[in-house]
Amino acid sequence: MVTMKWVTGAAMLACASALVGCQGEADTAPGTAAGTPTPSGAVTGAPTPTAGAPATSSAAAADPLLSGKREVTITRVQGSGEALELGGRLEEGGDTGGRVLFVPTPIGGDRYVIRAFGVKDDHPANDDPSCWQVNGLDIEPELTIESVVCDQDDPIQRFTIIAKGNGTYAIGSETRYLQHLPGNGLVLKELGNAPLNTTFRFTDKGPADRQPLN
Repeated sequence: MVTMKWVTGAAMLACASALVGCQGEADTAPGTAAGTPTPSGAVTGAPTPTAGAPATSSAAAADPLLSGKREVTITRVQGSGEALELGGRLEEGGDTGGRVLFVPTPIGGDRYVIRAFGVKDDHPANDDPSCWQVNGLDIEPELTIESVVCDQDDPIQRFTIIAKGNGTYAIGSETRYLQHLPGNGLVLKELGNAPLNTTFRFTDKGPADRQPLN
């Protein structure tokens, strides 16, 4: 009789353990090993959030103006409405004969290279792109953007573009954001605890169908 009770108890314990195991497997997402955390969706290398830093918008990925297939002009929302111009450095309405048409081109990981073109006037040089690049010769904490030969493998030519709603965007590089500072123009600077007070509007200027020089 004692033996029969022991066998019955052991069997019940085995069944209970099996049920717990089955329940644990049922709670695990298909294709995910038990105990393996589900990816959070955070983007590696995205600007580190700080107080006042704008949150990344997934809507930017589907934006036709960020597809690399449209040319745009860029104006500062809080400025005079003059378009950004890339000559020796990125300026606001500098009238320096620089390039005013830009093609933000996705390269993966929420990063873009921003190609710059001259006006469409059948001049071959205007159809050959240059690209935005962080000026490595600048002294921290304020960095300017210069015009260089395009190389998407160069980390300092990779920028973040974050949709802010109503057709506006924040532009950044690593943990810095493009901001306007009185007396210094457009610079890349850490936000720190300050709010982001510089955003930009992109205006569609047609297809990016240039045929660059070979």
